[in-house]
Amino acid sequence: MRPELSDTAIEETAGWLRAAGRVTVLTGAGISTESGIPDFRGPDGVWTRDPAAVGLVSLPDYLADEDVRRRAWLSRRDNPAWRATPNAAHLALVELERAGRLWATITQNIDGLHQRAGADPGRVIELHGTLYQAECLQCERRVPMTEVLDRVASGDPDPACTACGGVQKAATIAFGQQLDRSVLSTATAAAAAADVFVAIGTSLTVHPAAGLVDLAAAAGARIVIVNAEPTPYDEIAARRFAAPIGVVVPALVREVLRANG
Repeated sequence: MRPELSDTAIEETAGWLRAAGRVTVLTGAGISTESGIPDFRGPDGVWTRDPAAVGLVSLPDYLADEDVRRRAWLSRRDNPAWRATPNAAHLALVELERAGRLWATITQNIDGLHQRAGADPGRVIELHGTLYQAECLQCERRVPMTEVLDRVASGDPDPACTACGGVQKAATIAFGQQLDRSVLSTATAAAAAADVFVAIGTSLTVHPAAGLVDLAAAAGARIVIVNAEPTPYDEIAARRFAAPIGVVVPALVREVLRANG
């Protein structure tokens, strides 16, 4: 199976999407790089350039070290997601959804760009949580992230929960923290129900997200991978595109809609 981008490959893959009863998409950091948000594990990824940055998303380190929490709050304040806008791939997926061809978008991203592009929030499954809320690790209270960042800007380097005094963090999944069971259950169901499962911009090395490909394949779904770098699932994919995501995804959606029309 070759990574390819040709009219024939686009047309055939679009045909699979068009014929499918249910299409489920899994997106990773790679879909947002064209919006100016660096990925993590790629050649120019955040953790590739600065391995110490992994500590900011390690729950044991975060809980144990006030300095880690202070640096983490500055990192959240400066996150490029606040300035980013949806790119052509995000917008194309919204078109596919509105045409009735996209059942669910499972995302490993915390940037909210699918929803900001116009995706139905009820069809976006945020596996790793969201940057737009902060949560207390003691009482589980959630508040808008902007409220907590305002406190950081006012000089509070490690803002505690105003309800119980507990440690707060972004409402995202850190290393050492389990995924929300209900969210994972919803994602699992969407993967197992897919006739075509499209993985976009994800290395497929992080579990349980990567395991959704196994679930979809075991249920009989065609697997399509759109990613610049090789993944562990390339050999079971019916097709893999290595061309830029902002080229491949819009091209696929245009072909689906053209034939629908």
